Amino acid sequence: MQTKLTLLKPAGFGLPCFRQLLVLFFLFACSFSIEAQKNKNENPDLPAFGKIDKADLLMKECDFDDKAEAMVLVDDGALEYVYGSGLSLKRRMRIKILNNKGLDWANVHLSYRLITGGTQYISDVEAQTYNLDDAGNVVATKVDKKLVYDKKLNKRYAEKVFTFPEVKVGSVIEYRYSHNGINLIDWYFQRSIPVRYSRFTTDFPEEVEVGVVPFCSRKYETKTESSGTRLVNTYTMSKVPALHDEPFIINEDYYRDRLETKVMALRMNGLRTSRLTSWPEVVKYLMQDEDFGTQIKKNIPRTADLDAMLKTITLPYERMKTIYKYVQSNMQWNEYTGIWALEGVKSAWKDKKGTVGEINLILVNLLKDAGLNAHPILVSTHENGVVNPLDPGTVEYPGFHQFNKVEAYVELDGRPYILDATLKETPVHLIPSEILMTQGLVIEKYDTFEWGWKTLWSEEATAKNIIRLNGNIDDQGKLNAEAVITSYDYARLARIATAKSGKDKYIKKYITEPNAGITVDEVNFVNLDSDSLPLVQTVKFNQALNSAGGYQYFSTNLLSGIEQNPFVADNRWADVFFGCKQKFEIYGTFQLPADLQFDALPKNIKMIMPDTSIVVSRQSQVVEKTLQTKVQIEFRKPVYGAEEYPYLQEFYQRLFEILNEQFVVKKQS
Repeated sequence: MQTKLTLLKPAGFGLPCFRQLLVLFFLFACSFSIEAQKNKNENPDLPAFGKIDKADLLMKECDFDDKAEAMVLVDDGALEYVYGSGLSLKRRMRIKILNNKGLDWANVHLSYRLITGGTQYISDVEAQTYNLDDAGNVVATKVDKKLVYDKKLNKRYAEKVFTFPEVKVGSVIEYRYSHNGINLIDWYFQRSIPVRYSRFTTDFPEEVEVGVVPFCSRKYETKTESSGTRLVNTYTMSKVPALHDEPFIINEDYYRDRLETKVMALRMNGLRTSRLTSWPEVVKYLMQDEDFGTQIKKNIPRTADLDAMLKTITLPYERMKTIYKYVQSNMQWNEYTGIWALEGVKSAWKDKKGTVGEINLILVNLLKDAGLNAHPILVSTHENGVVNPLDPGTVEYPGFHQFNKVEAYVELDGRPYILDATLKETPVHLIPSEILMTQGLVIEKYDTFEWGWKTLWSEEATAKNIIRLNGNIDDQGKLNAEAVITSYDYARLARIATAKSGKDKYIKKYITEPNAGITVDEVNFVNLDSDSLPLVQTVKFNQALNSAGGYQYFSTNLLSGIEQNPFVADNRWADVFFGCKQKFEIYGTFQLPADLQFDALPKNIKMIMPDTSIVVSRQSQVVEKTLQTKVQIEFRKPVYGAEEYPYLQEFYQRLFEILNEQFVVKKQS
């Protein structure tokens, strides 16, 4: 999955941005005491920056997560409004390195957004490494400030970069900094490594009502204090286990214990002005916005070649497909996501290059012009995060900031199509895989009632692989075989990018890494450039059979794409997200020479998950010297809740016992 940058629209939702409102407010409000604005990052209940307990340096492992590569000892952040400067985050991190893999935490990248006028920046960076010398004394090695530098990623984003010196297994590293001009942030108690202590403080004038919504499965502590005309809220959590990388997860951040923040209201002169909005207001605003709704009404200059293509096409589906493929082929994505056409669709159309917002609003424009029922739809990719309007607890505050893409939504004969012309390999009939099983918001004039939420899912969404193996086993116990793998729909999408990137990358990912001992002789692809036909992959390979006690044996689970069990962990935090239904059909034909024969075959079997969501069958027979096998697996359910994991894990264990059961060859008796 590619990670791209998201374009943020400079203006806020229909009203002045948060910082502008605060400046306006403070023109009429009383001034604040110097005491209220002092740095609250240091606190008596935490060790001061630079004060290290020897026990932390002697520690060998985390006492509540013994598999940890490193551990956050302290994560302390204070978000406050400073009069005249806006929002500022003061943060301190202290991390213990527990093994070699944990050394990566010594390379720090602090990202920030470049804003006109340079109002957002990171300053006051202090960092040092702590070790014990031979005498048991604590030795601190500071990061040279000359080696702390800013790296511009592009015209909108940059990062502060530095590396800790003298870091080794057992070291403690610590840094602190100020992030100035920052926006409101979400605070994550949980990380990919365990956290011993995490604290988040918000310090705002009492006239600014800040809502903090917890998404936490563990207990956290809260405390509220008044300081003059300000309210200070503190949230803490201790001994937070890591959310380890788990296979088939829709979005890691969605499952991490966190706090989400939002300005809810401003109180001025005894009046409370709500800062919350509603989805209808969001829709109305977007349809009037010059960088969104206005762009759909632009007259894009017609092109002679597209007009010629459409002239003889009358069927709506074929017109939609033609326009979609035309925009896919003729527009180049500049690798910026976002919902806005900041440079305008006309400019992007002229340059044949643009953002996701510009390209897909061009697509909507052309589809409408062709007489199709098309609308823009806001979506959030799996990587960006989960938006679920059907559960009020997950979308507490409506707003377009939750979405990172706009795509085209078309309805034909009651069937929806979601089109993203920046995804070159996704055919017209498939919902983009990165938004499967999410909620999208169709944007249209409010009074037409065509706007609203759509579930981005189809019962026909399937990933299907058919594997046909044909091999010969020689007298030396070597299998020479050819595999023909035919991948349909989402299975094709999963493989096509790797196949196009080169045979070497394909061989490594799909053949040699999951199939130990295989030597590849040849790989070829068919339909590599066709999005309407399945991807056919032909692999010629050889493999030495295992042997013991005069017997040779092998598994027919070769090049199937399910060679390894992904669910070996005893516990799981996140739901299992496959995204779509899946089908595997594995057919094998294996021939023996005259002096060898097959021993007793594994039993034919059919196994069904208790809720019938997975069906597995295996059959085999020997005709003279030829073994014929057939394995069929059907996954009828795209998502399993975390509470279902024990049953799924148990079923998978039995599934892989079946898939990997050995066929035995012996000398002819």
